[in-house]
Amino acid sequence: MNEHTFSLDIRKDGIGILTMDVPGESMNTLKAAFADEIRAVLAQVRANKDLIGLVIVSGKPDSFIAGADISMLDACTSAQDAQILSREGQEVFAEIEQLDIPVIAAIHGPCLGGGLELALACHGRVASDHGKTVLGVPEVQLGLLPGSGGTQRLPRLIGVAKALDLMLTGKQVRPKQAGKLGLVDEVVPPSILLDAAIKLAHKGKPRHSLKRDLQGKLLETSGVGRKVLFDQARKGVMAKTRGNYPAPERILDVVRIGMEEGIQAGLAAESRHFGELVMTAESAALRSLFFATTQMKKEVSYQGAEPRKVSHVAVLGGGLMGGGIAYVTATKAGVPVRIKDVGSAGIGNAMRYSHDLLAKRLKRRQILRSELEKQMSRLTGTLDYSGFHRVDLVVEAVFEDINLKHQMVQDVERECGEHTVFASNTSSLPIHQIAQGAARPDKIVGLHYFSPVDKMPLAEVIPHAGTSAETVATTLAFARAQGKTPIVVKDEAGFYVNRILAPYMNEAARLVLEGEPVEVLDGALQDFGFPVGPITLLDEVGIDVGAKISPILEQELGGEQFQAPKAFDKLLQDDRKGRKNGKGFYLYGKAAPRNRLTGKEGKKTVDESVYVLLGVKPQARLAKRELVERCVLLMLNEAAMALDGGVVASARDGDIGAIFGIGFPPFLGGPFRYMDRLGIGELVARLEHYQQRLGERYAPCARLKAMAAEGLSFY
Repeated sequence: MNEHTFSLDIRKDGIGILTMDVPGESMNTLKAAFADEIRAVLAQVRANKDLIGLVIVSGKPDSFIAGADISMLDACTSAQDAQILSREGQEVFAEIEQLDIPVIAAIHGPCLGGGLELALACHGRVASDHGKTVLGVPEVQLGLLPGSGGTQRLPRLIGVAKALDLMLTGKQVRPKQAGKLGLVDEVVPPSILLDAAIKLAHKGKPRHSLKRDLQGKLLETSGVGRKVLFDQARKGVMAKTRGNYPAPERILDVVRIGMEEGIQAGLAAESRHFGELVMTAESAALRSLFFATTQMKKEVSYQGAEPRKVSHVAVLGGGLMGGGIAYVTATKAGVPVRIKDVGSAGIGNAMRYSHDLLAKRLKRRQILRSELEKQMSRLTGTLDYSGFHRVDLVVEAVFEDINLKHQMVQDVERECGEHTVFASNTSSLPIHQIAQGAARPDKIVGLHYFSPVDKMPLAEVIPHAGTSAETVATTLAFARAQGKTPIVVKDEAGFYVNRILAPYMNEAARLVLEGEPVEVLDGALQDFGFPVGPITLLDEVGIDVGAKISPILEQELGGEQFQAPKAFDKLLQDDRKGRKNGKGFYLYGKAAPRNRLTGKEGKKTVDESVYVLLGVKPQARLAKRELVERCVLLMLNEAAMALDGGVVASARDGDIGAIFGIGFPPFLGGPFRYMDRLGIGELVARLEHYQQRLGERYAPCARLKAMAAEGLSFY
């Protein structure tokens, strides 16, 4: 029997309820195959003269429509194929819009991408005020643009500037924000959502008058104003993307055409650009990233073991990392956290960390005060181990001192239950050393977060040889609940992320010592696609932290690529730790130049005294390509060695780790997809070129040479 996705029920009062419920799926997504079924239902609606209104609802308990099914794009072999998909979506939604009776979308749960485009084609929208309800057009994050009329309907509903903000960022808005934007007509409790939508349908087609603020009136209602608006938006886009992402520019183009030449010209441009974007390497890479993270979320068990439930968590250490870990546990995972520190100041700092972040969200109207209080109530502090008897998982975030960590293991094994997992957030100490002498080594695992914890999406889960599969499964599930994307990494020096980052950073340091100006080097790697340059990153992470990691890697793994330049010792002797103590490569605090209008720190400026300290005269000598290659090739070679040595289980995990851990350019798909794109033969040739010029640190690894000889790729 062929199960239907759409069903139409007609109430006695003449309102039709059109329910979408994709059989066998937890969420509704739009597929091209549904077009005929929707058209048949719409024909039924048109033929029924007793119908006075239509309400579109989801049959799923917690989602409206999460977007279009992305996998159908991979079946497209040409831009024309993808353009046809876009046109079909446009035509079906136009049929909804052209119905004589009012059509109202009743939105509960995610209403994203094609789901929001469908809602925009309706005459009115009612949303539930539930935490799971979010609206947005995130296509730009997949290297695409809204392709079913969204680029044309959204600006006409909420104004050009607000629509561009949503489309260019892909951000999702909560129901209250959506109401304020004019994106929905009403926001109501979920219990009365359907009733409110029916009531709205009874009133006839809602009239929408676009409410513009003064700036909107100046910039959107005249040709001159619109030119200023689009020019400014384009400048902003180029500053952010540095021309690496084609989708934002296409979005601007399509919206502008629609506004200047009318909706039909806009729709034609939308489908054409959509088709072309689907075929770009950038979109293919971003979609592969989406599929990889989606697939990882479904991998619940580990080596056949299921995770144990984590109902209570403790964090040892109230420092910056401990505070961040406590925050994501209480707010994202929704689990009570006990923070232990040796002094009440540490506990106070950790509590303040969470409160400040929640207060920011409250100010932006992302949460209610009651929610702030509820989340803060999950955090408690202690100077001893009271309350630890009920803890299922302890995250240790104390100083990098092996004796101190051994003491923590002993304390936890004494105070907690036999099932309690001990997860160490170490960045440099091997997990098997931390587990030495433990009574329950099978419960000890590494759980390495990245700073700042509330923002960085990656977590490395590091089992040692004696860690049980259940411990790993429990830790992975816990990290996912915190909103992290975790990868399992072998217990070796530097784990994965720091291991591939160290050669890249060391080479950047060598280039500075050769006299390449700091801002030129940083700019070249930002142009390549990194969010910040390597020297800015060194200032952010801490020059002292960087100095600690290299000797460990050099000692454990060997290799010239891990040798940090000795001249860098001068920085630490001068007490330069980076942003945290206001002294690094760049100027911070009072020394930083200020914006005359706002009084805030202006454009980052290099502290010229660094060059004097290092004994170099800055002068840009090398081409941008060479600056990029010298740093990036070492990272790629190290990633290939890490995969070969089983540090990561797959190229997929290696790509996710690099993108989410150090901001490797997402549009390149990660180090392994990028190596495939370059061609392994070409990569080996470039490495050998630098090996001859600069030394053995560029020697291509055995895995790459073997792959080049056989014409293989990672994917």
